[in-house]
Amino acid sequence: MRLLGLPRATLLLLGACANYSTGTARARTLLQDCRFANPVAAGADPWVVRHESAYYLVQSKDRTIWVYKSDQLTEPTQNGVPVWTAPRNGWNRSNVWAPELHYIDGRWYIYYAAGKSGPPFIYQRSGVLQSTGDDPQGRYVDKGMLYTGNDVREGSENIWAIDLTVTRLGSQLYAVWSGWEANATTDRTPQHLYIARMSDPWTISSDRVRISSPTESWERGTELDLNEGPEFLQRGADVFIIYSTRESWLKDYRLGQLRLNGPDADPMNPSSWTKSGPVFTGAGTVYGVGHASFTTSPDGTEDWIVYHSKVDTLPGWDRVIRMQAFGWRPDRAPDFGTPAPTGSPIRVPSGQCAP
Repeated sequence: MRLLGLPRATLLLLGACANYSTGTARARTLLQDCRFANPVAAGADPWVVRHESAYYLVQSKDRTIWVYKSDQLTEPTQNGVPVWTAPRNGWNRSNVWAPELHYIDGRWYIYYAAGKSGPPFIYQRSGVLQSTGDDPQGRYVDKGMLYTGNDVREGSENIWAIDLTVTRLGSQLYAVWSGWEANATTDRTPQHLYIARMSDPWTISSDRVRISSPTESWERGTELDLNEGPEFLQRGADVFIIYSTRESWLKDYRLGQLRLNGPDADPMNPSSWTKSGPVFTGAGTVYGVGHASFTTSPDGTEDWIVYHSKVDTLPGWDRVIRMQAFGWRPDRAPDFGTPAPTGSPIRVPSGQCAP
């Protein structure tokens, strides 16, 4: 679950890197020493994609979705443009959460969650916007709500869904999201991960299949059991879904992993996925790490994780954006390491500045 509004950390950190010694904001990365420090901005649920030498970050603020464009990964909140505002009426008029930006077949698509009211947040559903051209900061049209229920043929009741993401495996486009088994009258309802096939970027064409539930001890929360924030990570023939688990508002939020059991495995078969975790947890004074996205350095030689963390241990959704390079284990699974401490100098992504 995600709440909008970050009363602390916001104005000070937005669009800035942190000073190495104090963790306070400063204007820009020091190119002469080729270093930066976390956190890099205020915000949550960061989705960053690299396209034609630029990095695009998509974020929601109140009822509006913004797309930012930067030539430096470590300064993601530059050149922001509002590309869509929720209508005053309709299913998606409030609580716009966790947008993602995907380039598919020559158009940009923004997938997001929204609802007609809340709290309680019991009406969240997943929607999609389509760009009218090839500019990710250009105009978008609303393609409507995606079907996340149990019977796509009959189009029966849509079921609560957030954090929808998409990818193409082979020739087939898939959607994966976090959802409930059935609609409920409380938002303290367990969340699971579901997958479905898509016939095009705005149409789910199969019934959903549950591929993960919060059943492992490291996934079980103290207030609520959930799986959410699924993101595909692919390297060669290896396919992973990195997802968030435990309560997003508490300090033990973390990342888990599903791995597809080979290139011939059917993603729609739950037994095709192997779970492991936790694969990334808070450390030191970096709390509640989760909802990651993945990109590469400007020269393509490094893999980077972009994620959010809580600003303190208190329950709530005050969060900031962080990033760091990651490697790969001998079994070809990602190795995210541990979160870089606040304010510690980190070398910028390879190719971002001259040494």
